Amino acid sequence: MKPIGAFLFFVGVTLLLRSTALSSLAARGIMLDALAFCTVVWALRHGDTWGSSFGFTLGLIADLDAARWLGRHALALSLLGYAVGRLSSTLVRESARTQFALIAVVTLAHQAWSATFELGGGIVAAGWLISQCFVASILTASVGTILLMMARRVTGQPLFGYASGTAAQG
Repeated sequence: MKPIGAFLFFVGVTLLLRSTALSSLAARGIMLDALAFCTVVWALRHGDTWGSSFGFTLGLIADLDAARWLGRHALALSLLGYAVGRLSSTLVRESARTQFALIAVVTLAHQAWSATFELGGGIVAAGWLISQCFVASILTASVGTILLMMARRVTGQPLFGYASGTAAQG
């Protein structure tokens, strides 16, 4: 019951942040992708199955919250959560460079997927949307990596552990 509670709490906090603080930053042109960041963090910590489940749940509720096409964020985030979860057993998860790269790539993929649905201005708006995807990717990766470093410093222990579940037991 404890993992399900943490799962639902993290989904709720992410959506609350996205709807309140981050929406006011987005109105000023500062795009931080909380959905992609939290999916990466959850998948790094819990692996591919939980990463995919978290991304799907978070994306589905985000679609319902924004009154958009149902499943638009859910598909992208579940696939990205699965991919990061699969990679998490082969990467040095505590490395700031690894975290930056993962957050940047996942944010870029999520923003590019979302931008395809926003492309109402045709080919004229494509250049602007592509630049916004790259800016959001770099900003989210920078802020996310700093947040993870601060959390690691405050807790005084690794956030993600050093090995996958089967290797740590043997």
